[in-house]
Amino acid sequence: MPRLYPIEKVRDIGIIAHIDAGKTTVTERVLFYTGISHKIGEVHEGTTVMDWMEQERERGITITAAATTAFWTPTYRIGDKNFEHRINLIDTPGHIDFTVEVKRSLRVLDGAVVVFDGVAGVEPQSETNWRYADEYRVPRICFINKLDRLGASFEKSLSSIEEKLTPNAIPLQIPIGIEETFGGLVDLIQEKAFEFEGEHGERVIEIPIPENLTSEVKTRRHHLIEKIVDNDDELMHRYLEGKEVKIDDLRRTLRKAVIANKLVPVFCGSALKNKGVQLMLDAIVEYLPSPLDIPPVKGVDPETHAEISRRPSDDEPFSALAFKIATDPYVGTLTYFRNYSGILSRGSYILNAVKGEQERIGRIVRLHANQREEVEEVYAGEIAAIVGLKNTTTGDTLCSTEAPIILEKIIFPEPVIGVRIEPKTKADQEKMSVALHRLSEEDPTFRVSGDMETGETIISGMGELHLEIIVDRMKREFGVMANVGRPQVAYKETIMSEAASEGKYIRQSGGRGQYGHVWLKVAPLPRGKGFVFVDAVKGGVIPKEFIPAVEKGVKEATDRGIIAHYPVVDVEVTLYDGSFHEVDSSEAAFKIAGSIAFQEASKQAKPVVLEPVMKVQVIIPVKFLGEVTGDLNSRRGGIEEINDRPNIKVIDAKVPLSEMFGYATAIRSMTEGRGSFTMEFNSYEFVPKNIETLIVEGKKK
Repeated sequence: MPRLYPIEKVRDIGIIAHIDAGKTTVTERVLFYTGISHKIGEVHEGTTVMDWMEQERERGITITAAATTAFWTPTYRIGDKNFEHRINLIDTPGHIDFTVEVKRSLRVLDGAVVVFDGVAGVEPQSETNWRYADEYRVPRICFINKLDRLGASFEKSLSSIEEKLTPNAIPLQIPIGIEETFGGLVDLIQEKAFEFEGEHGERVIEIPIPENLTSEVKTRRHHLIEKIVDNDDELMHRYLEGKEVKIDDLRRTLRKAVIANKLVPVFCGSALKNKGVQLMLDAIVEYLPSPLDIPPVKGVDPETHAEISRRPSDDEPFSALAFKIATDPYVGTLTYFRNYSGILSRGSYILNAVKGEQERIGRIVRLHANQREEVEEVYAGEIAAIVGLKNTTTGDTLCSTEAPIILEKIIFPEPVIGVRIEPKTKADQEKMSVALHRLSEEDPTFRVSGDMETGETIISGMGELHLEIIVDRMKREFGVMANVGRPQVAYKETIMSEAASEGKYIRQSGGRGQYGHVWLKVAPLPRGKGFVFVDAVKGGVIPKEFIPAVEKGVKEATDRGIIAHYPVVDVEVTLYDGSFHEVDSSEAAFKIAGSIAFQEASKQAKPVVLEPVMKVQVIIPVKFLGEVTGDLNSRRGGIEEINDRPNIKVIDAKVPLSEMFGYATAIRSMTEGRGSFTMEFNSYEFVPKNIETLIVEGKKK
């Protein structure tokens, strides 16, 4: 099957923004104008194509990134049919609890459209998503949306982008009118004005530039040209000599500057009122990169660990990154992947280079939200999904079996909130294990721990909404009813000094009795060393066959500590003496004797409770530094370092996990929603005596 679209006419694009900036509304218009859908879906009516999950339609938010493929011929080159481009588009969520979807999408995309609310300008999640795009060096364009709303201001929104995100933002359009008078826009490069006619604004009509805007257009265009020619010496000379710079030269130079992340063009409109979306599509094609414009993807050889790169070409060996796993009730597991090089064909074998396992490609589908189109081959630079891969998880590299490569993995933030979940009935218990396994495969920021058999299961995620959606999905998609508890911490216990004790288990009950007798010594070990058992018995005072039973008894005793019944860790137990009875001694008796001796010795060895301490990094705007550091101190946190980044402070601290519950909400309220944090386990440390008392009383369990 030949490639229908040359690779230079492919765009892999994401739409990112703060919650409620209008991303999904913009995407719905894109689908309508490109002919993918024949009716415009609306978020407020729950009829969107891209927000297809029931929870998304009920809440009016995007939860999962949805991918689609659209085709576009720019409006100002309508006669050139060969100029049709293929746009692989991903609509991402705006809520902070689902940033995993934004992060993994940006990892595999070549460009992004950042949508802003024309009333609010730059909002907190826009800042976080912008940082992710910086991290992956993703070129982007801005679209200031909702300019028809009361309180909208193109100027204020543009200023907030320049101040909070980048000084390199340059407007390529200005609006004609604002709020209820918003009627169209002026393209500054072409010096042309446009309005949008038809029931859905499908006809882009050129109109004269309104007289009240002519001087502003001249001034802004002059500033725009200066910014563009600054990136090309030849154009700069021509401009300084007073010669006219051609529009095609301006576009070509601007494209290079955008791809190099030196300039960020700003466009405007109102997606809900069907104004400006077609010209934004033109800009995607004109200024955002094709796979050929991006440097070759780098990876390492699984055997030698030498660095290798793959060019975006069909002739190179196949390499792709699996960036999302989704469970589909009809077809099973879908593995979304970005093809960086080579061709993937149905029926072929590929290597999962991370797991070292081969997988056979059964079906390949091109995605359109929750609809699928079967394809035979996927070419370099495309995004698609494979049905039914067995062992592939998010971040795995899929490649040719002859030319293995491991691409850079996606690093996800650690879950920050955990709750206990219990199935309501025996039938729910059986279904819950399947549901949790599937959901944790889909979402790398959702973790499951605990003992499924006893029903004591802890689920952890990025925030309360995240876990609420997980529980809701379990109920709807898997039919699991469950009770959800409060957050809890995994405490442990250890000892502070050495001690020795005797353990005797002697029973006489008519026939054969029970006899086990041991002397044990316990000693503390450095943090993180776990449990060590030493056999120091001499002279056969305890026969060799009973010693494993003593160790087993001690190990079982460590599972239930002395102070608050948490597991005992970092302890060395030495068996050094004891006695036995020729007839009555048994493995069971020595096991019990070992358990008794350990408990007695531990009581004398100054037992203490340990708590998990987390390594926390908080990223906040400068003005909130005092309040945030004060709050961390009040949470028994130790601040290790404070670093500067442009307009933000980065605080590194160590804080007990028990004090971090509810922090996601606290940091948002302290920083007007503009702060973010990541948290990972660091070590177990001693709990202060006053906290230990609370734990023992059961108040902090």
